[in-house]
Amino acid sequence: MKKIIALLLAAMLVLGAVAGCSTPGSPSEAATGDGLKIVIVTSPSGVDDGSFNQDNFNGIQDFIAENPGATVTDIRELDTANSVQAAADVLAEYDVIVTPGFQFAGIYQHAVENPEKSFILVDSFPADAEGVELPADQPADNIYAMMFAEEESGFFAGIAAAMETQTGKVASVHGIAYPSNVNYQFGFESGVNYANTHLGTSAEVIALPSYAGTDVTGADVGGNYVGTFDDEAGGKVIGDALLAEGCDIIFVAAGGSGNGVFTAVKENGNAFVIGCDVDQYDDGANGDANIMLTSALKNMRINVKRQLDAVQAGTFKGANVVLHADTDSTGYVSADGRQQLSAETLTQLEEAYAKVKSGEIVPASNFNGSTPDDFKGL
Repeated sequence: MKKIIALLLAAMLVLGAVAGCSTPGSPSEAATGDGLKIVIVTSPSGVDDGSFNQDNFNGIQDFIAENPGATVTDIRELDTANSVQAAADVLAEYDVIVTPGFQFAGIYQHAVENPEKSFILVDSFPADAEGVELPADQPADNIYAMMFAEEESGFFAGIAAAMETQTGKVASVHGIAYPSNVNYQFGFESGVNYANTHLGTSAEVIALPSYAGTDVTGADVGGNYVGTFDDEAGGKVIGDALLAEGCDIIFVAAGGSGNGVFTAVKENGNAFVIGCDVDQYDDGANGDANIMLTSALKNMRINVKRQLDAVQAGTFKGANVVLHADTDSTGYVSADGRQQLSAETLTQLEEAYAKVKSGEIVPASNFNGSTPDDFKGL
């Protein structure tokens, strides 16, 4: 993936977004104490987005619950292109810097200059000054960089959608075509194809050409992309359009933009959504009903806490890792009362999960050399 990040960083210059209630680069007030001082710098949707950023923040909160002397400050950077600089501006004040998002790859330069600090980078590996991603086997000593096999969680969402649809038409909606979002999309489409091939379904994935995504290499990946993670109105437009096409199940991996899709489905009254990153069942409440079929899980929370525990114990070590189902880092919601899947679907998902966990099934992803069209499942 050489030069991928360089292309993205250039593109982000025109993707600055305005949302939320914090001042750009302005931290919320942190408590005082004698434990670890932690800062988390996020995208415009902030630590209360109910999804990606919040799950990372919850991992910090879990750590603080066990280590009351530790403190956290959250910074919501409204200009995505300024994300790395926002973290750099405050890192001197903290022991641990948590940066969730592909836009933080450039934090590497500041980590090299501050070897006494510990960095937790989520959804990207570090990149050099030219924006070139460093070799995965050459981690920075003080950056634990974690990426996730989102295609696995998307795969489970695709199986669920194909098995539960009544109209035979399903779709996925995303924010920006970062690798993580394309992984979700490709995984979802792979899951639908798997169900159609092996489980007797005949679902069609609907993609609106006017909302096709362009990934960080400049490739057209199709799908349905809002173009940002904090445009609820734009998400609703796409949601309404997909419902008009006959979709009755929509997988939503679009951050704050996804709330607009939720609104469209709630107003429609005859469709479901599949949540993303965390259990979003509560977000699906719609009067006496609920629109959330299940949620695809990407467990940042436990992994952020694991690294904070390592810092506290003095065992923190830089690494570049891709986390899979075998570390409970990907999956789907199956708990009673938190999903509305049929018993048959739950059974098929459990069997598929075991095959993904063992490596027998490897869904298509943005850069693994496979596409949903040629994914055969086994």
